[in-house]
Amino acid sequence: MNNFRVLVLTASVLFFVNGYSQADCILGVGVTDDATIAEIFQFNELQNEKLKSLSADLKTKSDELNNELVNIKDSHPQSSVTELRQLADKYKGIMDSLGKVQATTDKKMLALFNPKQYEMYQSLCKEAYRSPYIVAPTMYTDSIVDENR
Repeated sequence: MNNFRVLVLTASVLFFVNGYSQADCILGVGVTDDATIAEIFQFNELQNEKLKSLSADLKTKSDELNNELVNIKDSHPQSSVTELRQLADKYKGIMDSLGKVQATTDKKMLALFNPKQYEMYQSLCKEAYRSPYIVAPTMYTDSIVDENR
């Protein structure tokens, strides 16, 4: 868990508030082997097709961003502290973009989960002390509905 401090200034009084934030619970589309994700969550045919498509899209976007990293590193001057800071800022921006692309891709896949799959994802996140992405699961016509609930 990441420890953070919040500085609050009120009526000339200084307060420090300690808190803890949990890391996002990534599904890992494009990072984890597609077959592993599909097996763990017992995907249907539509979900398997979408997983392959999202993985391919993520790879393309990640490759583009990685190429940007290489180009920036190779072309950006690095002879002064100021230039190194600028390089670090550009690098951080691209890394943040990579994280956003991963999160967006995972959320698209999670939105295709049925309620039981999504519940399992939330349970795994809880076990790993991670914050699950919040999405609305999909109700499939082939899903079995328990009418005794």
